[in-house]
Amino acid sequence: MRNRKIFIGILATAVLLTVIFISMKAYYVAVALFAGTLILGHREFWSLIRTRKLPPIDERIRENSGKSLRNGFIFFAIVTVFLMLVFSINRTWSPDNLHLLGGLFVSTGVAYALSYLYYDRAEPKLGGRGLTMIRTFLLVAGIAPAVFIISVFLHNIISGLLGAEEPVFFIISTIIAPLALAVGLIGSLVIFIQALFSSGS
Repeated sequence: MRNRKIFIGILATAVLLTVIFISMKAYYVAVALFAGTLILGHREFWSLIRTRKLPPIDERIRENSGKSLRNGFIFFAIVTVFLMLVFSINRTWSPDNLHLLGGLFVSTGVAYALSYLYYDRAEPKLGGRGLTMIRTFLLVAGIAPAVFIISVFLHNIISGLLGAEEPVFFIISTIIAPLALAVGLIGSLVIFIQALFSSGS
């Protein structure tokens, strides 16, 4: 009964915020919020439609949801910090804040959904080697943006001190960091998909 009240409260809050965003003509944010609510509560919605009851929440589901929420929050924080740094470096770039917020909501929801899918379906099928490889690829993908930001700062500082273009950090920020990010994301995605459709357990 308590879980049902909490779920209805969250749903009512999401609907209210969606209506507010629509009244502000922030349709992109409203769609992102509504889609995120559906993603987060897909099990509950499906169970309420079929049985008019919330699904039982066992320890495994609780643990997977907790890890996925943690990953979603970390993703949201990292992307927010990255965007703040980009704005501080490039003051001429002024995108629509509502579209930016909507994109942030959508990507955070996708990060949560992929995390839950990973913990629920893919991780149990990965052996020790698979877990090590996917963690290594994700680590590379996580370090790449930090390397990019540091390289941009160092490039600008050294170029300003020397009065000429500095080539090393320029190459790192424009070629090596994006390449490392692509390798990390593609590698982890390949392992994730292989584990997801693997028949082993």
